[in-house]
Amino acid sequence: MIEIAVRYLEKVTGAKPWTGNADRVCRGVVIDSRKVEEDSIFVAFPGERVDGNDFAAQAIEAGAGCVVLTREPDRALLKLADAHGCAIFTCDDPEEFLLLLAQGYRSRMRCTVVGVTGSIGKTTTKDVLAELLATSYRVHVTQGNYNNLIGMPLTILSAPRDTQVMVIEMGMDGAGQIERMTRCAQPTYAIITKIGTSHVGKLGSRENIARAKAEIVSGMPPSSENFEGHHSKLVLCGEDDFTPFIVEHFAKPAGVDVLLCGTSPDDDVSASHIEVDAEGRPSFDIMFENGANFHTGLSIPGRQSVVNALFAAAVAREMGIAGFVIDEVFHKLNITGRRQETRTATCGARVLDDSYNASPESMAAGLDLLSTLPCEGQRIAVLGEMGELGEAEGPRLHELVGAYAAAKKLDLLVFVGGENARAMERAARLMGQPEEGIVRVPDCERLCRRYGNVLGAHDLVLVKASRFVGLDRFVEEVCR
Repeated sequence: MIEIAVRYLEKVTGAKPWTGNADRVCRGVVIDSRKVEEDSIFVAFPGERVDGNDFAAQAIEAGAGCVVLTREPDRALLKLADAHGCAIFTCDDPEEFLLLLAQGYRSRMRCTVVGVTGSIGKTTTKDVLAELLATSYRVHVTQGNYNNLIGMPLTILSAPRDTQVMVIEMGMDGAGQIERMTRCAQPTYAIITKIGTSHVGKLGSRENIARAKAEIVSGMPPSSENFEGHHSKLVLCGEDDFTPFIVEHFAKPAGVDVLLCGTSPDDDVSASHIEVDAEGRPSFDIMFENGANFHTGLSIPGRQSVVNALFAAAVAREMGIAGFVIDEVFHKLNITGRRQETRTATCGARVLDDSYNASPESMAAGLDLLSTLPCEGQRIAVLGEMGELGEAEGPRLHELVGAYAAAKKLDLLVFVGGENARAMERAARLMGQPEEGIVRVPDCERLCRRYGNVLGAHDLVLVKASRFVGLDRFVEEVCR
């Protein structure tokens, strides 16, 4: 993790010093006063319900080496800080403080950074890539949902000093956010998995989403430069309709070379002869641009996982990972949970737990998997509402999901939520789903009461929604 003397904090971040021992060395950064350890830097974030500035005294008493506030400290706090040898700084924007501090630390580490973004598939891609690179490098990788303007710099700041590669996930819900993150992280390699409809409510169109994701190139060096032993590459999906747009308007002007991944033989890294086994695990032939090819397979389910694996393989090969190593890792992947994770219910039913998040595209992928896996009992889809689609597009996109679900001819569709769940229900009924095969419940609590113990031993159940719906509680209820 970062180690920095108090005297350098003003120079690196521009924060205003109030008091403190300039020679004290601080180690690590936290934004929760309960996680303060000896010599931690505690950064206070003001909030609507909880104001981190109010916990400065607790942080000092817990041993913080530095406290960063967004308001002027009073005399009592300054006196307490002096008594404990704790520095106090103030800044206008704690997000920017973290980004600048992380940028300085990342520059001193001189490791290789891979940035991963996209509407869907970025976490799976990040996890696969981290496992591939860990076979040859000391890798530090984004954990959980630490992929925003606060979480991403905290990820960098927590990296061990001897890290050789950082795999950094970059999420966003507005324009300009990824640009701030990428200028901090300075990735040599970047992956944009797919331009979907997540955040269309805030950004207005898929083109604007593409622009926001493509901001990742603004922190990358040109491919003509040898940057820490590597030449930059942007990895894109050859089948995505916005790939030409990103290449022409972002990659080429930035001087960043592009690698295409997909199922076309024209792609730089391609998959062919894709087959899915009884557990939904795909096998395929993979070919690289130099002609190297081999047959491989994934231990994770879903045909859509193939392209995510190609993204990871493309960067891994650029960084010298051999084909036989890629094949071995693919066969024993262990990715972040609740993404098409197969669970066994108490009654014996198989549950495809994909409750971590949802978009129209990932809903369709989950329904595809549900409809193709072998099943002796009922095929059931439990679909909750999707977030961040906006008031204008949200109902229409939910209707599309409902119609797509009906087209799969499943035995039972259970929709969870309010108006948007009703939109899915209406569309499914309109598309011919039988009345006895449609149910809507308003929330997860009602879902658990109605379906917590009525699944059959041979049923196959997909559970999919955005996280705010809380369908992970249903999974735990039926699988406990």
